[in-house]
Amino acid sequence: MRSIVITQPGAAETQQRPVPTPQKGEALLKMLVGGVCGSDLASYRGQSAYVSYPRTIGHEFAAQVVEVEENAFGIRPGMVVTGNPYFNCGSCYSCRRGYVNACVHNETMGVQREGAFSDYFTMPIERLYDGQGIEPRALALIEPFCISYHGVSRANVKPGDKVLVVGAGAIGILAAVAARSFGAKAYITDVAPDKVDLAVREFNLDGGFVNDGGDALAKFTQEITGDDGFDVTVEAVGAPSTFLDCVNAAASQGRVVVIGVAKHNVDFNFLSIQRKELNMFGSRGATKDDFAATMKLVREGFVDLTRLISRTYSVQDASAAFQDMDQHSANIVKAEFEF
Repeated sequence: MRSIVITQPGAAETQQRPVPTPQKGEALLKMLVGGVCGSDLASYRGQSAYVSYPRTIGHEFAAQVVEVEENAFGIRPGMVVTGNPYFNCGSCYSCRRGYVNACVHNETMGVQREGAFSDYFTMPIERLYDGQGIEPRALALIEPFCISYHGVSRANVKPGDKVLVVGAGAIGILAAVAARSFGAKAYITDVAPDKVDLAVREFNLDGGFVNDGGDALAKFTQEITGDDGFDVTVEAVGAPSTFLDCVNAAASQGRVVVIGVAKHNVDFNFLSIQRKELNMFGSRGATKDDFAATMKLVREGFVDLTRLISRTYSVQDASAAFQDMDQHSANIVKAEFEF
């Protein structure tokens, strides 16, 4: 079978591997569509703190069940599924309290363990979810939607809240969509005009602006909220400047959610947290409930996830595909591999 493997930083290959044999409690899956996560691109660029090489990448997927034992989860041969790719240890303090997404020993598929980007792969049955008729291209994007939805859920977003999402990549756009699903007014900003335009136009957001420095953020905050500030701000980039933007744009008693994976330290006067009495939330991974909630939104037509897709690649062209993603990442919201 074919597998997409990052052999070392800057090198992606389509390799031939043996088809795996499912163990007790596992299903054998045939890959249909795989979504490329920012962590996959980080592994390619040598920027991931967690990956080891060589590594079969990928954890966003739609796949068909080929072989599965009788089980209590309703997973049957022929079913098209997606799954939860964050493997928790079950014994750390987070796991013992039920916060499995915050497991201190987490291993994510395609990062700390082998990923899904192969013609066939195996997964524990209990981690698989019936796709419920969602088309594979959209089903492969349920996992990133869950990341965004989980973060927004942390902030207890209410109808009428004004929410600003900083970062118009896939996670940021889907965070704004999640905010809308809770009845909030959702706004977005990014340094890339095309991404802001796509987010507002295709996902029915309430507005957005290009954050080209200077007083752009202050002007937009004044325009939308007056002297109030946003009820919720969501950091979906992982940069010092965008974190500070979220703190600065938040209202007193506002909620700041950090979804972006930080790559650098930030130096700021944390008096802002005390003075505004801000509520700060980190967000990591997602839960089974997040998968159920996001799939319901997609099934009911609240959002068309396929509008995120900027590029679709063939598995055989993995090397050229990653070169393209690396060179044109500013113009790509979401890329997928079709198997």
